[in-house]
Amino acid sequence: MTADAGNKVDAAIAAAGHRAKPDGTVLLRAADLKPQPVRWLWRDWLARGKLHVMAGAPGQGKTTLALQMAATVTVGGRWPDGSRSEAGSVLIWSGEDDPADTLTPRLIAMGANLNKVHFVSGTRVRGEELPFDPANDMPQLAAAAERIGDVLLLIVDPVVSAVAADSHKNTEVRRALQPLVDLGNAMEVAILGISHFGKGGAGRDPTERVIGSIAFAAVARLVMVVAQTTAEDGEKCRMLARSKSNIGPDDGGFEFGVAQVGLDEHPGVQASSVQWGRAVEGTARQLLAEAEANQDDDQSRGAATSEAVEALRLILSTDTVPSKSATAQMRAEGHTDKAIRTARERLRVVVARSGFGTAMASYWRLPPALVPIEAHSRPSKERAFMGANGQESPTAPLGNDCEVF
Repeated sequence: MTADAGNKVDAAIAAAGHRAKPDGTVLLRAADLKPQPVRWLWRDWLARGKLHVMAGAPGQGKTTLALQMAATVTVGGRWPDGSRSEAGSVLIWSGEDDPADTLTPRLIAMGANLNKVHFVSGTRVRGEELPFDPANDMPQLAAAAERIGDVLLLIVDPVVSAVAADSHKNTEVRRALQPLVDLGNAMEVAILGISHFGKGGAGRDPTERVIGSIAFAAVARLVMVVAQTTAEDGEKCRMLARSKSNIGPDDGGFEFGVAQVGLDEHPGVQASSVQWGRAVEGTARQLLAEAEANQDDDQSRGAATSEAVEALRLILSTDTVPSKSATAQMRAEGHTDKAIRTARERLRVVVARSGFGTAMASYWRLPPALVPIEAHSRPSKERAFMGANGQESPTAPLGNDCEVF
């Protein structure tokens, strides 16, 4: 066969192949697919090739926790359940924190291999460095990850950064997240997006509380939530729980704490570090409800204390008052004995005593710094105590035989 004839045959085969696969819907027959297991970085928590979302109220340590996960991956460290991570590189795309003064110090504090961490700082077009645009630059990010060669985790903080359109519209969010999902699937990279809770969602399914369109949680194969809670020993801590999982268990979690540590090799630099705690059981909705109930109790106690402080300040604002009288007035206004003691300590009330034995009585007054100006305008610098019978009894100026709380 001549070269010319061979070329014609190849062209004919190509044309036939083209005709055999016309444009239109692409179908995959199940019988042609080989079942594959999920490849886990952290079993039941972080899966390669999948999108995950971690959400919670502001200030709960979501970014710090994500960096702890990154540090674990870079050194092939152990997860809180004792299992070991596959070791590899991590990409971090952050639109909220500075890599030099916030992210890198935290990674150092948590023992990361910094040679395995790469920050997405922008993209270069015809020599000009521009902000990273997820709508157009995802292929370049995939190429960069390919060059690194062992990328296992991509952190997007916040995940809404991947959506250039309206983040509250389902179709636009799904369309915007698809390139991210495709990148993770093609490169078998676990993608962890950080998000916040919307306002006023207490009591609802945590998955539904992820801010923006429900598509963020719907597209993600696994949704985690972070909240502040109370540990078994009564100390405050934080909690990571699974709210939704299409690829594994969707309950249970772990307590963790966040501490500030100094970096020995970088004097003056402080960074947040995560310490894992015990495993917890229950659904994310149950765990979050308990955490928020504890937080509400704390806030209620705080509000009660503030009200008690203000009430006692008013009672003592113009005069020295017998402690029994002040306590009776506070109780009449509904304040508990504990709240009264706390208010007295907060105000550093001066307590003076008069008399001896069973006739001894105590009197409360505000410290000088808190006494209203008009109270200082009295002609005498000496103040009278009220006796046990309700009559005034002269005494030396306050300050003798007195205590400050």
